[in-house]
Parts: sequence; structure tokens; C-alpha cells
Amino acid sequence: FLDKETRPDGRPLGKARPTSVGVGAVSSGSESCLVKVGNTAMLAGLSLQVFKPVAPDASKGCLQIGMDMTPLCSPAIRPGRPCEEAQSVAQRLQDILSNVVDLNQLCISPGQAAWVVYVDLYCLAADGSVFDAALLAAVGALRRLGLPSVRVSSEGVVSVTAPYGEGGENEIDFSLQPALPHLSMACTPIALTTALYHGRLLADPGAEEEELAEGLVTVVMDHLGNLISMYKPGGTVGASDAMIMDCIEMTRLRVEEIMNLLG
Repeated sequence: FLDKETRPDGRPLGKARPTSVGVGAVSSGSESCLVKVGNTAMLAGLSLQVFKPVAPDASKGCLQIGMDMTPLCSPAIRPGRPCEEAQSVAQRLQDILSNVVDLNQLCISPGQAAWVVYVDLYCLAADGSVFDAALLAAVGALRRLGLPSVRVSSEGVVSVTAPYGEGGENEIDFSLQPALPHLSMACTPIALTTALYHGRLLADPGAEEEELAEGLVTVVMDHLGNLISMYKPGGTVGASDAMIMDCIEMTRLRVEEIMNLLG
């Protein structure tokens, strides 16, 4: 298929799979986003909790990212063992998103209370480019997350405010004058994984293509086309400078496509 510049699924070598983004896919929780990239499906669920920040970050909130991959999402995952891929993806997301989300806006009262945002990712189906789908799901949910209005007592007790005559102190309603309608993000990071195979580059590889690949390169760029990070986990061949530049250019085109989906 390489001679014809066409992959088994009919895609050109540099084309990503059909992608969909569904924000608010789950009614429970603070916010959610369901992403499908080909047959890969990823659900991000956000929840908020108050904690007491300590120095030197007494004026900052916290972002905690976790990811779950079970044998139901891929036959390659063994039951009863921690999934190394899920742990690796979660850590890479933590490193990127902690520098994208302004943690100062999560502070309620310095030294007394701040929000911790839990980003729980559930891989429903793993058919390649899992990191790309996870990052997109997390970003899609975080872009829509709002923080409720709260008040802090002299004892440091935090309670969520409600309109006069509606609900109780602990009722959270994000539609009623939230303190922050949407989180402020420094940029919108988008990832594209590319497979190296016999000197060719295959954008957004499926699981079978990843198994056959001689190496993988994941490039993360922001919505303005600036490079955020690049990751190459080993492999049997290296990537030349020309290949790296091609990966970056394909990612730049992918960013434009994804930004149209996010709106």
C-alpha cells in the first residue's frame, strides 16, 4: 500500500481518521467531553473539590489527572495489572495541562481554600493514538468548565452560594452567576501521533499500524501553531530532521482541523 500512498483503511498516509468531539456527554459531574478518533473513544469527566493550599503555592489551585484503561477497551491490556500506557499518558497530560491552565484562578482564598480539578479519563476503546484522544477530551472539557460562586467564613469554611430563595448553601448550579464562567487557558494544545514505517510517515496510526511501526513521534502544538512538546518513545529507527519537520507540519494542519471542531 505504500507504493500507492494509500493505507488499508483508504486514508492517504498523512490524513488523520474522522474525529468527533461531544462536550457535555455526561450529565453528572462538573463537565465532560467524549472524543472519538476513528475507533478510539475517550471520555473525560471533570469534578471539583475544595482543599487547603499550603506554601509555596498558597495562592494556587491544583489539577489532578488520572486515566483508566481496562481490558474492555483493548485485548492488549492484561487484567489485574496496572496499565503502564495509562500511567504514562496521564503523566504527560499532567505536565502539559498544568502549564496551560492558570492555577491561580483556582484559588478561592489564599492559604485558606482553593479548587482542585480532577480530570478523570476513561478509555472506552483503544485503537491507536490514545494520547491524542486523551488530550483532546481533557481540553474539550476544561475549555467549558466553570467555577461556582462561593463564600468563605471566618473559620475558613467554604460554601457555594445560591440565588436568593433557591436551593441551599451546598447546591452547585453552574448556570447561575458562576464566579468564573470558563477557565482561562494559556492555549489550546492539540496532539498528533505519527508512525514511522519503512521511511514513510503515517499520521494518526491505528493500533495495528502502531504495532507494525518502527517508531512513533507525537507532536503537541497550540492553536497558534507554536510547538509545545515532542515525544518519541524509543523505536527501532531514528527520525531524521526532515521527518521531524514533516511531523510538525502535519500537526499544524491537524490543529486547524481540530480547532474547527472545537469552535
